[in-house]
Amino acid sequence: MPVRKHRICITITANQGFTLIELIVGIVIFAVAMVSVISFLQPQVKQGIDPIWQVRATSLGQSLSNEILAKSFDQNSNQVGGLQRCNEALACTRSGNLGPESGETRSLYNDVDDYHGLDLSDFNILNSVEAGSAVNGVSIYAGFRAQVSVFYDQNSDGINDDDLNQDGSLDSGTLVANKKLVTITITTPGGDTITVAGVKGNF
Repeated sequence: MPVRKHRICITITANQGFTLIELIVGIVIFAVAMVSVISFLQPQVKQGIDPIWQVRATSLGQSLSNEILAKSFDQNSNQVGGLQRCNEALACTRSGNLGPESGETRSLYNDVDDYHGLDLSDFNILNSVEAGSAVNGVSIYAGFRAQVSVFYDQNSDGINDDDLNQDGSLDSGTLVANKKLVTITITTPGGDTITVAGVKGNF
């Protein structure tokens, strides 16, 4: 009896890959997707750093406020806790003369109005003994700015008593009173401002 032989035929087809055009189209689609993801994440990153900047700004403002309000009310008053106050034996400093005395540096400031006009930024933001705050050579206040304004505000309305029309120039420059408003404005690297204010009384 004849034996039948079965032949097995296997058809091998060549494995096909991607064509150059398919690769280019895939890369373009991937690039468009990545651009849209990055444009979504970028505002999230800014919002993520804002709270850190706000905490640093608040801390800096509070630190400056503590330093300033610990000083005496006026150059013509005894230091805090003293017996002599200005406007009794000696007149207080006139509104036009608020600011540091000639040649006085921050480490020698002894009354609140010496800080009027103080403007610090980046590496110039120093503590009261003029030492900086840096980590690995980078200021922790890089991009920050601190500005201090001091003026007489007897009625505590937040308006300079010698600039009632608020045009930025003093009305007389000769005003004296028994309350000074200290305003510290901190600007973060993102452009937000944090304001810390305190009143120093002539007591």
